[in-house]
Amino acid sequence: MVSEKLQQLADKLGILTEYYDAGQDRKKYEISEDVIKFFVEKLGYSAKDDAAIDRSFEAIENRRWQQALEPVYVVEQKDKIFDIVTKTEDKQTIGEIKLKSRQNGEELIGQIEWIENEDRTIHSMNYTKLKFRLTNDLAVGYYDMTVEAAGKKYKTVLAVAPERCYDNQAMSQKLWGYALQLYAMKSKRNWGVGDFTDLKNFVDVCANQGADVIGLNPLNVLEHNYPENASPYLSVSRLFLNPIYIDIEAVPEYRPEDMNGLWEKVEEYRRSDIIRYEEIYPLKIKLLETFYHRMMSDKQSARYKEFEAYCAREGAELNKLAVFETLYEERCHSVWGGWRAWEEKYRNPSSPAVKEYAETHQDRIGFFKYLQFEASRQFDVAAAEVKNKGLKIGFYRDLAVGVGQDSAESWSNPDVFIAESGAGAPPDAFFPGGQKWGLGAFNPFALKAKAYEPLIEIMRANMRNTGALRIDHVMSLMRLYVIPNEGTQGTYILYNFKDMMNIVAIESILNNCVVAGESLGNVPEGFLEALESKNIYALSVLWAEREVGWGGDFLPPEEYPQKAFVSIGSHDMSPLKMWWFGYDIADSRKAGILPSDEVMQNNYHDRENDRQKLLKAIDKSGVWPQDRLRHGDYLYGESYPEGMAEAANAFVSSAPSTVFLAELENILEVDKRQNLPGVDRDKHPNWRRRLPVDLEDFGTNEMFKRNEEAIKKYRH
Repeated sequence: MVSEKLQQLADKLGILTEYYDAGQDRKKYEISEDVIKFFVEKLGYSAKDDAAIDRSFEAIENRRWQQALEPVYVVEQKDKIFDIVTKTEDKQTIGEIKLKSRQNGEELIGQIEWIENEDRTIHSMNYTKLKFRLTNDLAVGYYDMTVEAAGKKYKTVLAVAPERCYDNQAMSQKLWGYALQLYAMKSKRNWGVGDFTDLKNFVDVCANQGADVIGLNPLNVLEHNYPENASPYLSVSRLFLNPIYIDIEAVPEYRPEDMNGLWEKVEEYRRSDIIRYEEIYPLKIKLLETFYHRMMSDKQSARYKEFEAYCAREGAELNKLAVFETLYEERCHSVWGGWRAWEEKYRNPSSPAVKEYAETHQDRIGFFKYLQFEASRQFDVAAAEVKNKGLKIGFYRDLAVGVGQDSAESWSNPDVFIAESGAGAPPDAFFPGGQKWGLGAFNPFALKAKAYEPLIEIMRANMRNTGALRIDHVMSLMRLYVIPNEGTQGTYILYNFKDMMNIVAIESILNNCVVAGESLGNVPEGFLEALESKNIYALSVLWAEREVGWGGDFLPPEEYPQKAFVSIGSHDMSPLKMWWFGYDIADSRKAGILPSDEVMQNNYHDRENDRQKLLKAIDKSGVWPQDRLRHGDYLYGESYPEGMAEAANAFVSSAPSTVFLAELENILEVDKRQNLPGVDRDKHPNWRRRLPVDLEDFGTNEMFKRNEEAIKKYRH
């Protein structure tokens, strides 16, 4: 039982002391005082005893009164309110208010109307907080705001948000496309892992079929020295791209003779069903090093000038990534514990030692910048093809919920993350034991103190070349389940939901990017309604659309949400054929996720019921292909219905939902899953399975063509 004082402090800081999980039984969890005190400390306060709690509570209460302006005011266009704290004797001295747009540099004088005052005495000093409303018509975006008071000038950021996120007019009709895990793409020309040229070529395939969306897993840069750490959701930086997607033969510095003696290896990688990251990535890096020095040998070339312009445009963040990767490369095999175990002088990117290091390692730092330069160029080429072919949405990128704790992001800005802890998820219907992702989680107070710049930069980087953005685990805009690194029990940390939603909306408008939120799991009451009111599209999967919880009958398509991106499953779920035969149940037992054979047998029994429910739902909807009508009940999954993929795709695509995404794994009847959450690669080859059909053969593949026809029949 949490003491009353600690409860009050936790409430003030947004630390939940109890919660209900998303399991079928909605179990209640009460958080231990040790966990609560841990997070109190990590958020910058103390709760070691009652006296410390009192001091922390007082500090929180007085925090706003100890600065004239907040670091940022996130307001909506319709009601632009801000406040300023002055000494009471100075409250009549509010002078000129100046605004300068960060979008176009326009300067203007702020026009205000007074709303109310609030007074407080702190340590015998009288203060007044004056609240005002700006009456100027301001465009969506960010403004540097200066306020004069008592002869001094105070600065803040005004973030002006729209009422709703961007809406693509093309989405007034029913659209469709494909969910593509780019690394898994198999082609006759790639090197055993999908690349940006594959992505460009896949745009052409989609355009020929009338598909308007290509859903992508996160494309962000991963650990350079450990390419086997291949999860796209465990990034080193969400601001930049993964160089493994560079098509070597498309690099301007490439020469055919560079491949002398290497083609045999490449052919071996192409034949492999499993992506051989530990061989492919180093080979690409070795060649890219040659290309980099080739470019650097002619600093008068147009290509070098483009490189310089790119580096200048990306500025400090690119430099931090490149310095981090250079430092990490030197230390990763001799210093254990990541960047926090480095010599103290190198743990701060702004230290004199790091600046000196950068001066003496310019060549290697330049190489890491070159990787991003070329990756960015090739991604731009693929994006240009989207425009050339007229896809209505184009790329639908995925923004990971967090970043690796041992990452360039955390090294560059450690204070903005909650220390010694990582994001995860409590138990739910898919993962009854919960999940410990270990991803760095934003400290809500530090994030606001930095005027939300880290969030803004990440949103902006991932909206680049993007028609729509999927926010992974979108509930993190309101709350995130965080677990101490040295522990198993975590709790929810609350964020300023209104501010976070408005920042997303601003970036959505500025980048003409539709926003969708992945909200499977433990969804707070009223949360989905809040997303809808902000014009954030829902995500849904076949397996979640049930009448009563996860065990009920499948809903008919006409009851699916309209304003949503829908699909059969996701990258974390079993492909349809694997689900049908229950291979995923066996995998979970083998990996220890299912605790006993008895539980496994119960899962098989439940799956048999689910198979019959799915067949019943598809039968009722009348979407079976006429030349492949099912014959029998397929009890115990003894065979795979001949038209199952077509029927399931037709079933979901017939829903009124705005966008339907077909998964290539279902179309090509893959019976192995790409990712088994909660286990390492020693138990399951996560993120390594390649598709069974070459991209060049999609147009003539019977299953590909039949599924395309089935989907298009209902997407009109």
